[in-house]
Amino acid sequence: MSRQSRTSPAGSERSLHQAYDTALLDLDGVVYAGGEAIAHAVESLAAARADGMHLAYVTNNALRTPDAVAAHLGELGIPTEAAEVITSAQAVARLIADQVAPGSKVLVIGGEGLRVALRERGLVPVESADEDGLAAVVQGYGGPELPWGRFAEASYAINRGVPWFASNTDLTIPTGRGIGPGNGAAVEVVRIATGAEPQVAGKPLPPMHRETVLRTGAKRPLVVGDRLDTDIEGAFNGEVDSLLVLTGIADGAQLLRAEPRHRPTYVDRDLRGLLTGQPQVEAGAEGFGCGGWTAVAADGVLALRGEGDPVDGLRALCAAAWTHAGDGSCTLEAGKALARIGL
Repeated sequence: MSRQSRTSPAGSERSLHQAYDTALLDLDGVVYAGGEAIAHAVESLAAARADGMHLAYVTNNALRTPDAVAAHLGELGIPTEAAEVITSAQAVARLIADQVAPGSKVLVIGGEGLRVALRERGLVPVESADEDGLAAVVQGYGGPELPWGRFAEASYAINRGVPWFASNTDLTIPTGRGIGPGNGAAVEVVRIATGAEPQVAGKPLPPMHRETVLRTGAKRPLVVGDRLDTDIEGAFNGEVDSLLVLTGIADGAQLLRAEPRHRPTYVDRDLRGLLTGQPQVEAGAEGFGCGGWTAVAADGVLALRGEGDPVDGLRALCAAAWTHAGDGSCTLEAGKALARIGL
């Protein structure tokens, strides 16, 4: 079945960590939230690595450097080299370097991750829109304390015609206290002030996929993420398989409404899904079955009967919903079905 016409989560007889050579893991909402490891992440990643799977951490968060991210993962009990971390800061720095002269000045609106990535590409990060010879403005997540005046600084330069780049446009970011505004929300502030549109590097766009392939050399990659509009769409655009984990942004309701480019290959509760096979959803006369559950779509409503693992119920519901609304143009009432499985 092509990714473009996916109407059901896929099954896999082999455990995913054996079926794929490299896991391209998102961080926020997948490995940790608010700086703390998500349940089962540390031991699952250790087991996958011990059995031969390569791990790479691919994040749209441009705030921290790869060294800082690797150190944080090590503190959580996940030994990581800086070379195993790929950030949207690195992707946007390469995008800028492809378009400006070596040694060019770039106005930075964001954190240290952007500055380090720009220097790696031979560019000079600066802090003022009034710098002579300014070649670009780059905007990335700067944390919750980023001063409002930095958005004004970006606007001054962009309104003078300086090209604008953004590491990513995620509107939200998971934190230890809940869902907060991400870099995309800050990009909207500058867009309103300038009427301009940035060139964007991060997931789900091609520059991030290119950066990941260049740095990992993965042959059979599996994208692992918690967001449909970045991780899963990025895998779709890169024509690679994906695993959605339900530990971050995406929930069952969003998954059932997903248009084709937002439909993951596999769905699981958390990173333990890397270490197992994936059950096949079976289409039959009575509906779509997975585990002990059967899902049907009729008269604009999704219904679910049976019992068992709630994620199996969600997989069955996905098949019923995606088959009924194959092009993503219509949705089904699924509240009762989702309430029954608690997802």
